[in-house]
Amino acid sequence: MVLYSDSASPLDHAVRIVLAEKDISVDIRYVEGDERPEELAELNPYGRVLTLVDRELVLYQAQIIMEYLDERFPHPPLMPVDPVSRANNRQVRYRIVRDLFSLCDEIGKGGAAAAARKTLRDHLTALAPAVTQTPWFMSEEYSLVDCCMAPLLWRLDHYGIKLPTSARVMQKYAERLFMRPAFRASLSQQERELRAA
Repeated sequence: MVLYSDSASPLDHAVRIVLAEKDISVDIRYVEGDERPEELAELNPYGRVLTLVDRELVLYQAQIIMEYLDERFPHPPLMPVDPVSRANNRQVRYRIVRDLFSLCDEIGKGGAAAAARKTLRDHLTALAPAVTQTPWFMSEEYSLVDCCMAPLLWRLDHYGIKLPTSARVMQKYAERLFMRPAFRASLSQQERELRAA
């Protein structure tokens, strides 16, 4: 199994967290900037870096990759068992990627970064109650939603975002995420350096 991954992308990081949580043997090939291997252009028709190759199967959408890994390697499970909870898990991940990861892209580009920072901070503050009643994001069990939240929370200092005291519970949740051995194992060198200072 081979994963082509951007070493700085939060969404690519989420996929690497799943791989680490499942303790899957994988060859991670970090792709930096425009230095893309020739075979990647043939594998991914959208020109993006994130691509998983498992024998004859090629996947290149983060959520599909994450669910495939959870189904192919069922232990530990990262999706709920019942259909309603699974659908809710998918919906929450969709909103995280659409509403929050898109803000990370804006922050990275500059331009409207100040507005994106404020919006991201406000969204995370509004989400804080989702981690008050349970140890994980709206769940007693660690799931793919937590795999998506961890890369965002890891990058807050780098983005220059400080959560208000009303979101202190979100910071405690982030600390629980960061203490997981799989999270530490998933970090690229570039991601480690985001908090090295």
